[in-house]
Amino acid sequence: MTTSRSREWLASAGLTIASILVALIVLELGCRLARGPSWLVRWPNLVLDERIDTKSQGVGRLVPDTQLGFVARPGFTANGLRYDAHGWRVSPNPEGIALAEPPILVVGDSLAHGDEVEDAEAWPARLQLMLRRRVINTAMSGYGFDQIAITAEKVAAEVKPAAIVLSFTADDTRRNEMKRVWGAEKPYFELAAGKLVLRNSPVPASPAPGDTLDFWQRAFGWSVLLDIVLRHQGWQYEWAVDHERVLPRGEGEKISCALLARLKDLGLLLLVVAEYNRYVFENEEYAAETRLTTGAVLKCAADLGLATLDLFDMDKDAVGRHGLEPMFRRSHPGPDGARLTADAIAAELERRHIP
Repeated sequence: MTTSRSREWLASAGLTIASILVALIVLELGCRLARGPSWLVRWPNLVLDERIDTKSQGVGRLVPDTQLGFVARPGFTANGLRYDAHGWRVSPNPEGIALAEPPILVVGDSLAHGDEVEDAEAWPARLQLMLRRRVINTAMSGYGFDQIAITAEKVAAEVKPAAIVLSFTADDTRRNEMKRVWGAEKPYFELAAGKLVLRNSPVPASPAPGDTLDFWQRAFGWSVLLDIVLRHQGWQYEWAVDHERVLPRGEGEKISCALLARLKDLGLLLLVVAEYNRYVFENEEYAAETRLTTGAVLKCAADLGLATLDLFDMDKDAVGRHGLEPMFRRSHPGPDGARLTADAIAAELERRHIP
């Protein structure tokens, strides 16, 4: 009797599993057909394609750097984007306005860099014309707070700025916990006995996109069905992105605070600005998480006696009055959003008499 029941159970389980597999195969083929008939014969690894596409966005404009991981290619020009001989983004001065010295130094990630807008539309360029003081934009797409701080120290020693504007997002703080972001190796810090210790420096060469695929990405990265489900749930980024975490979640905030203390020792006027991307205003849960992170870092800065500026309320009000599309491009602020940012930073610099 027991043997007979076991056989029935196994047969039933086998039939169920077979039915599920057939259903998944049918769904996979249907999803591929929806993307186009060619997808029925084309079965690439979508995770690898995503990684190659992400890396290729920087091909030409970025070069490896043993100190920062990657930097802008000096003299690079393409589609409204120009870097000068130092690899700093050009802030145009079309009317030849006499610009005061010493300069304002801007450090940050893609929002300060001005991704998705042209040179003259980026907020550092607008700030330069408003202040009539030279503004050096050293911000770089994809940088973590650690890379931002290293840049500030390095360039400040070269240009002796009147002040530093440090722009950051919550993502920059999380990147402190990584040794590789967007497939590119980077330096990172650890706290040992309360002191910052630099790791992964000199920064080694970055691996090829396919070298870091794990077992599941190799086994199921080809599935269009899985890709669609993950994108619908908002999980595709975590599934495909090529990051390598080396520090526990939350450690990035402590690293950012310690780096701010180190930057204070430069003895320069420093304004710490929290910026926000489009996703913050599309997802309340993400917004809440983001504000906790930026709030913690801003509190550290304020406790150190540094000037701070949180752009969340300004951005939220602008989105409420004008909508998302006029204020943001695909992810980053558009020209109108950048103009608001420049206005807010200029007003804060003036209020605090910087410079």
